[in-house]
Amino acid sequence: MQRVIGLGGIFFKARDPERLYQWYEKHLGIKREPDGTGAVFSARAPDNGKPALTLWAIFPETTTYFAPSSSPLMLNFG
Repeated sequence: MQRVIGLGGIFFKARDPERLYQWYEKHLGIKREPDGTGAVFSARAPDNGKPALTLWAIFPETTTYFAPSSSPLMLNFG
């Protein structure tokens, strides 16, 4: 049986994603990938030590990426 070993992604909506990205970089040191898609946090899977990644990204509040959900936050489990 497969089980969750971590978070694959943390995504949320914001009125002004660019400004919020700048705030997170300035105050928390979270830097976006060069392609601008968000930040990647690297770790190791606890059960086998293989590389594991969590993507963190801010979307415009008008995005339909989370559809059909109307939630402002989405977590993807890994």
